[in-house]
Amino acid sequence: MRLRVFYTLLFGLLLFSQQSEAQTEKKAKTQLVKYNKNVEAPLTASEMAMLKEVYQDKLQTYVLSYPQRIKDFKHLLRNRVSIEKITSLVGNTAKYKLLSEVGLFNNYNKNLVADASYDASTFNVLKYNLQFFGVGSSIYRIDNTEYFIIIKSQTFRK
Repeated sequence: MRLRVFYTLLFGLLLFSQQSEAQTEKKAKTQLVKYNKNVEAPLTASEMAMLKEVYQDKLQTYVLSYPQRIKDFKHLLRNRVSIEKITSLVGNTAKYKLLSEVGLFNNYNKNLVADASYDASTFNVLKYNLQFFGVGSSIYRIDNTEYFIIIKSQTFRK
């Protein structure tokens, strides 16, 4: 009986020490997102088309009903995402994740299809499951091209 009580107390003490240790870890300090003035303008036709392609009939429910979410998407598309041709990075393939490796963001549109080739006029960056809202910047290579998708961080460490 004493041995059972001892093990129960030991187990409880172990759990308590793990919990207190986890709560004392410091969170990454970030600044608030600073928006450029260009996010005040309404969504453009091409931005709306990108959102419609991805969200389909859920666009109103999950995006357009939330002014802050609209602002975040405008900031993302206008200020944070750029697609650039960078020939000097092509030989370093192991360092950059390929677009085909991240897969599609097809939660709302099961009919999304990955682009077979890159065309700047029709490419929709929102179709892909990229780290748009994670901490830090990201870079992805568009398969079989010299083009890279660069996603700038929305927040900066203090």
